[in-house]
Amino acid sequence: EAVAAEWMLEFACSCLCRHFAEQCGAEFWRWRDVAQALINGLSQISPHQKKTVYLCQLLIRIAQGKSLGLKFENDQRISPLESALSFWTLLEREENKLEKLHEDIHRLIQIQIVAVHMENRYFKEAAEVLERLFTDSESDKPLRVKLATVIKTKDPYVPLLQSFSYSLLISKIKSYIKLFMKENEMNFLLQEATKHVASQGLGATALINRAVEVNENDKSDLESKQRFVLSILLLRDVLGHCCLDVDSSLFWIHIDCLLGLNNMKNLGKNEVSLAGSRGRQRWTHEEDVELKSGVRKFGVGNWAKILAHGNFNNRTSVMLKDRWRTLSKIK
Repeated sequence: EAVAAEWMLEFACSCLCRHFAEQCGAEFWRWRDVAQALINGLSQISPHQKKTVYLCQLLIRIAQGKSLGLKFENDQRISPLESALSFWTLLEREENKLEKLHEDIHRLIQIQIVAVHMENRYFKEAAEVLERLFTDSESDKPLRVKLATVIKTKDPYVPLLQSFSYSLLISKIKSYIKLFMKENEMNFLLQEATKHVASQGLGATALINRAVEVNENDKSDLESKQRFVLSILLLRDVLGHCCLDVDSSLFWIHIDCLLGLNNMKNLGKNEVSLAGSRGRQRWTHEEDVELKSGVRKFGVGNWAKILAHGNFNNRTSVMLKDRWRTLSKIK
C-alpha cells in the first residue's frame, strides 16, 4: 500500500505540474484534491519524497496566492503566499543547483506577499508581514527598505510592484516546473505501464494508439486519455484480476464512456459526436466477418480485445456486443 501510494503521489505531482504550466484550472484543482489526500495519508515523509510533497504544496498555494481569505496554516495571519514561501524555502534546501532561479523566485514571493496585501488595501497587515518576512541580515536590507517605502506610499501600482508582478512569479515557477519535469520525465507508473503495453504486442498497442483524427485542440486531451489507459493496464497487473477485471465487457464499457476515444474522430471535423450518428451507421458485411472471426478467436464477451484486433469503422465494445446479439438471433 505504501509503495502504491508513493507511485500515485509522484503521478499526482506530475499532473499538478503539467496542469499548472498549461493553466488548466479544472484539471489542476482535481489533481490538487488527489495530491492533498495522498499527502494527508502519509504517516511520515521519507527523504526521497520531500521534493515531491513540497512542490505539490507550493503549487497549491501559489495558485491561490491572491485569495487572502484562504488559510493554510493554523496562524490566521499567514496568507497563502506566505505559506508558499515556507515550502519554497524547504525546496531550496533539497537542491544544490539553480541558485539564481531559487533566489529570483524567493524574492518574487516575498514582494508579492506585500503586493497582494496592498492590492486589497491591507496596509497595516502589509507592514506586519514585512517584519515577519525579513531577517536583520545585510543581504535582506535593500529589499526590506524598498518595500517599507512602498507600503508607506499606500500605492499598489508603484514601479517596483509592477516590475516584479504576480505574472512574473508564475512565469518563474513555470520555468522551475519545466526543469523539475525534465529531471522526472516519466515516473514509475508511466514507465511500467509503457513496458506492459509493449510486452502485449500489437493488440494492446492498437488499443492505446487506436487511429483517430484529432485537431490541434484535441491532441493534449487525447494524450491524457492514452496515459489513463496505460495506467489502467498497469493497475491490472499490480492489483491482480481479483481486484480489477479488465477482461470483463462491463469494465471496458465504462472505459469507453470515460475516454470517448471513438468520439474524437468526428469532433475535429464537424463538432458532432459519433453518438448522434451511430444509430444510422449500418453494419457492413466485412464488419460482420471481422466480428465473427474475433468471437471465434477470443470468445463471446471479450469485446474490447475483439475491437482492438479487428478492423471496425468507428465502433465501440458496446456496439460489438449489440451486433453479436443481433447476429445470434438471425442465426
